Amino acid sequence: MDLSKARDGASLFALAAVLMSAQPVNAADTTVTFRTWSPIVETTAKMAVATEAKLPGIKIDYKIFNYPDYIVDLHTRAASDDMPDLIGLEPGALTRQYQDFLLPLQDCAVKSWGADWKSKFFPLAVDQIRLGNVKGDENYYALPVLTQTINMWYTIPVLKEAGLQPPKSYDDMLKMVPKLSGKGIATMLVGAADGWERRDVYMQLIHNVAPGLIYKAEDGTAKFTDAPFVEAMTVWKKLFDDGIIQPGALGLSVSPQAMELTEGGRAATFPQGAWWQQQATRPNPPELSVALNGYAPMLFPDVTGKGRPNDPLGGIDLMIGISKKSKHVDEACKVLADWVSGAGAQELINTFNDLPAFKGINPQVYQSDNQKAVWTLFTEEWLPKVRYARQLKSPAVKQALEDALAAVASGDQTPAQGMATVQAAWQSQKN
Repeated sequence: MDLSKARDGASLFALAAVLMSAQPVNAADTTVTFRTWSPIVETTAKMAVATEAKLPGIKIDYKIFNYPDYIVDLHTRAASDDMPDLIGLEPGALTRQYQDFLLPLQDCAVKSWGADWKSKFFPLAVDQIRLGNVKGDENYYALPVLTQTINMWYTIPVLKEAGLQPPKSYDDMLKMVPKLSGKGIATMLVGAADGWERRDVYMQLIHNVAPGLIYKAEDGTAKFTDAPFVEAMTVWKKLFDDGIIQPGALGLSVSPQAMELTEGGRAATFPQGAWWQQQATRPNPPELSVALNGYAPMLFPDVTGKGRPNDPLGGIDLMIGISKKSKHVDEACKVLADWVSGAGAQELINTFNDLPAFKGINPQVYQSDNQKAVWTLFTEEWLPKVRYARQLKSPAVKQALEDALAAVASGDQTPAQGMATVQAAWQSQKN
């Protein structure tokens, strides 16, 4: 699909909507720029069409990157003081890193939804906006657009053909390896070249070993070198050594490499989150992704033998901030509000890109009973149970953890050494 042509079509659609509504066309349209890694480009195109039609006189210039490329682009723009009007963000470390470039948005929120604006969002969405704020800073530097859980998925026909059930324990996964590896199927397919996926897996491991402890370590009331952290890192290494995570994982990106292998039937299970639902709504999806009929979500298997928590990690997936130096703050606020709760938001949720942050928005069409059942599981059972955030507060700790996970998986560091580097990163920001 030629998306540049699709974008031109979007503008024509918006212009037609303006003419039909008999509103005057402003020759000097305001262009609001948006840069992000999420939503995917096909989804963002639909959102832009709907929002431009609703807000005559505003055009949206967007560019969507793969996550690692977006981080590079964001760093480059910050260095040259050339931020877009609308900036895709995650709660915690990423927002803190670029906080000096962001405009506080509580006035935008009040203008859009009234003084009680917080009550119109799912509580976890509001709670996590300020995850990266320094103590005493009560500003909201972004507004939540999407929420999520992080979890595991399994490929229904792969397990069925192998006569397997979704694994509930480490031993279950271990027993799957000899049945699957000879067929070229990974028991757990991981794109471990990407730091965020390494971190997502570890966050679920430490959540199993010691729920909530990692947040205490971030606050300084526990240490990253404490035994539970080393235990979780040891399990991470065992996943590689035992062949549960496929050979070569450290050289495999999540997108497009691991995604293509997964949709090609090469994954029995894989770590993703609620956002995997969107695979069904992309143009011409592979057979397994059609109507989402090839996949079902599951909680991360118990790795301690003592039971796993029934609350998945999660919270805000995508927040959007407004550049402090934007020349179009009012227009940017209108676009952002529409993407949170208006016509653009409905287009976003219709693609199952992730779960809404704003209450009362659901997909208008379900392609299958399985797709509806998955959406219901996420929004009615799992999302209300989320207690802990997927994200970390500190950019230094986040980076150190991602680096340590790579070093331990490759054998360059022991689990204890890896966690010592994370503790050193935490200590360095306190000095």
